Amino acid sequence: MRRAALALAIVAAIVALAFVLDNYALRLATTVLMYVVLALSWNFIGGFAGYPSFATAAFFGLGAYGAGVLQHAGVEMVASWLCGGVLATLFALALGAAILHLRGHYFAIASLVVPDVLREIANVSTSLTGGGMGLNIAVFSTDMTLFTRVFYFAMLTVAVATLTASFAVDRSKLGFGLRCIQQNEDAATILGVNTVLYKVIAFALSGAFVGVAGGIYGSWVNYIDPADAFDVLISVKPIIMVLLGGAGTVLGPVVGAAVFLLFEEAVWRNFLTLHEGLLGAIVVLLVLFLPKGLTGYRAVLRGLVPARLRARS
Repeated sequence: MRRAALALAIVAAIVALAFVLDNYALRLATTVLMYVVLALSWNFIGGFAGYPSFATAAFFGLGAYGAGVLQHAGVEMVASWLCGGVLATLFALALGAAILHLRGHYFAIASLVVPDVLREIANVSTSLTGGGMGLNIAVFSTDMTLFTRVFYFAMLTVAVATLTASFAVDRSKLGFGLRCIQQNEDAATILGVNTVLYKVIAFALSGAFVGVAGGIYGSWVNYIDPADAFDVLISVKPIIMVLLGGAGTVLGPVVGAAVFLLFEEAVWRNFLTLHEGLLGAIVVLLVLFLPKGLTGYRAVLRGLVPARLRARS
């Protein structure tokens, strides 16, 4: 009962933010929610199964371009977002079936080249994607307050859906199987875990929500181009967020996404010319000193504080 009441209070507070924050703050909040979707999605394959995927940018770009092209063809905005998610899911299923027999750095390299291939395809498909000139997406409203709130709630909906799916996977047979794969895939196979099926499902989940988020992003910024939609940083950032929060946990990626944006904004504002190097250094230090992520910080403290003192507190 208390957990339900707490969850309702948190949801009410998040919804209220849309009517309290100014447009700039609300755009930052929307970005946090998008990062949450990216981090939680990568966690399905990278955190639970332990497969270091760099294909997030491919799913994001497919969702963005799929939704953008459909909107140009007259499809309603929300429907185009969902279609972008379906496109990314189908692509993830096909890609996963093709490369998930690889392991470790071989899988990482195979997934890393996929966004580059799709970026080149988008560059040469001028009649469909606009090529290097990019694709303009119509603005659905000139009221900036309404515009900002709509995309905040849209990204919030996808973030909640991704978090719900993460909880479901974490407590399901699928989650148990993925953790077995992470620990020892050969042993998991011997125990009867259908490792191929489980990995493909996790990979599809890692693409589905990202595809929808990509579609929303395209409508939000009203313009996409291959270099932006398939940017390699879209694949790298979720990995950093999950490592910051705690890989293989449910709430860790959420914490990592919020902390990452705070670092990103602080470094960008104060060290514009050196922001990438400084941000990378901060992240490396955090990962080195907190290998289990920020969600493991309590465990670290418990190990340092004597049990007798913990009992008194």
